[in-house]
Amino acid sequence: MLLLDLHTRSEQETLALGKRLGGLLPAGALLLLKGDLGAGKTCLTKGIAGGLGVDDSVPITSPTYTLLNCYTGRLPLYHFDLYRLASEEELEELGFDEYFHGEGVAVVEWPERCPELQHLALNVEMTYVDATCRHIVVTASESFCREFSVCCAALSAERLCGPSEFPQKVEQ
Repeated sequence: MLLLDLHTRSEQETLALGKRLGGLLPAGALLLLKGDLGAGKTCLTKGIAGGLGVDDSVPITSPTYTLLNCYTGRLPLYHFDLYRLASEEELEELGFDEYFHGEGVAVVEWPERCPELQHLALNVEMTYVDATCRHIVVTASESFCREFSVCCAALSAERLCGPSEFPQKVEQ
């Protein structure tokens, strides 16, 4: 289900989108962030952390070499980067599935490395347009929509937030 199709025109707008998403996300939510290097996945995650109440003084960085960073907010944030993952089995062997659909919010960069995560997720596709602009498309699986209907309804509303704070959804 398509929830949003929009452009952010600065890092601040990408952070604002992330913060709004983080404020709407319930425990157990799984977000899959797709996009090339430099598309803004970690920037969006910083905003999500802010929306979840992670202290602003805590640096939010991509866990490329550690695979997982954990942050404390109103809900725990589990930030995964699967770029270096060799196989889905490696993720299972490391026991990371306990973080998905639990008491916190899981954000996964490079989810293409683990296709089985798609079944109950909010998918965020980010495309680099130019130095400041990103095209962002947010879709939800049927299962995600059933489980988190309030979150999906809020995301698919005519505006995510006021026009001075963030751009409107692109009309289809």
